[in-house]
Amino acid sequence: MSDYLLEMNGICKSFPGVKALDHANLRVRPGTVHALVGENGAGKSTLMKCLFGIYKKDEGEIKINGVQTDIINPHDALNKGIAMVHQELQPILERSIAENIYCGRFPTKYGLIDHKKMYQDTEKLLKEVKMDFDPKVKLSSLSVSQMQSVEIAKAVSANARIIIMDEPTSSLTQNEVDNLFDIINSLRKKGISIIYISHKMDEILSISDEVTIMRDGQYIGTWDAKDLTIDMIVTKMVGRELKNLYPPKSNVPEEVIFEVKDLTSVTEKSFKNVSFKLRKGEILGIGGLVGAQRSELMEAIFGIRGIKNGTITYKGEPLKIKRPEDAIKNGIALLTEDRRATGIFGVLSIADNVSVASLDQFVKYKFWLDEKEIEKLVQDNVKKLSIKTPSSKTKIQTLSGGNQQKVIISRWLANDPDIFILDEPTRGIDVGAKYEIYTIIAELAKQGKSIIMISSELPELIGMSDRILVMCDGRVSGEVSGDEATQENIMSLATKFA
Repeated sequence: MSDYLLEMNGICKSFPGVKALDHANLRVRPGTVHALVGENGAGKSTLMKCLFGIYKKDEGEIKINGVQTDIINPHDALNKGIAMVHQELQPILERSIAENIYCGRFPTKYGLIDHKKMYQDTEKLLKEVKMDFDPKVKLSSLSVSQMQSVEIAKAVSANARIIIMDEPTSSLTQNEVDNLFDIINSLRKKGISIIYISHKMDEILSISDEVTIMRDGQYIGTWDAKDLTIDMIVTKMVGRELKNLYPPKSNVPEEVIFEVKDLTSVTEKSFKNVSFKLRKGEILGIGGLVGAQRSELMEAIFGIRGIKNGTITYKGEPLKIKRPEDAIKNGIALLTEDRRATGIFGVLSIADNVSVASLDQFVKYKFWLDEKEIEKLVQDNVKKLSIKTPSSKTKIQTLSGGNQQKVIISRWLANDPDIFILDEPTRGIDVGAKYEIYTIIAELAKQGKSIIMISSELPELIGMSDRILVMCDGRVSGEVSGDEATQENIMSLATKFA
């Protein structure tokens, strides 16, 4: 009998122009939490997709309880006791929570779906995992973090022996993270193994038994979590020592160029009476808990959501923004929170994704696009932002999260905006790629661009911002800067109206 519940030996997987996995290994003991870490593009998610049957491995072997097996597809993986909570959610928005959880394996009675049993089982399951949701509610009514919780419940419901969690806390509040860890600990006690992928080093060290590190598609090694430190993990991940998490900043905030006054949403339970000022060359951080309406506020400023009352002033002149086109024409860019759903055009190439917001600049003879100029733009940005890609024709959905984020930033750089709104710009991105994104932000501010950065990571807010505006329950609850910008003060303001 093998000491390991799961063994993946010498796994190789290639895509056109890219070798994603190069003889990668993973061995997981029963009843343990096994962290799988590495930079974006290291091959973590690809390895897990080979395990879950989404991709077919080119070489190597997979053993479960010492028995070699081939996994044909995700349904086959579920039948073999393997479930996966994906980093990029794929919810069926117009179906209920219960239907999402039991999709593809509905309980039946007399050859028909037994809706009564499905809802009863879902209600029982949700209580087991401490989630107070109505099983009949449509998924479209939930927040991103609540959808993430439903995905975790779905994995638990499959009675799997191995559960893969790919960035499971990327959209969760601290209370929800604590609840998830309680669930993980209860599963571990039942002998279930968890493969835990995360870029959050503190989480890895607090929840994991063992840690496997990957780099450039290769297996670097496996260590007991108790023998590791954050610095050790980061050094092994990137192959070099990272002495500073944040780049030095040399921007000097100047005069106020943008002002929001008493802005209130048309939606009743959203932001209300929000006022703030933004200076030229300033990085203004926006803090707050999930549900504070930070993203909704920025989407309204960009013309995605309606505004009931209030004013926006830009360079001393009143600004009317009724749709995103108005914001873009006035030099405002928005990098959205959910990269996959509202950021990238997954089936299109990198060139298409970079140029889509600035096509007017490349019209030739009134009807034709100047492909050579578009290619020049793309190659300039690939070089300037160190985007790792085989070609400008590569589909953006095949890139790592960090590289996808750089492509979206390139899209807005092509328009040369004065104001960048960045909503969770480093979510789901490894420490190395984060530093590169931070460097881009710092350089933009140095050039005199104004940055509004929403982040749920307090060290990131403090490390990058000149000032931090904190929101709670749709209102501005305070502002901190300098020595007052501490995690304690930010959290105090983030819960001020709770």
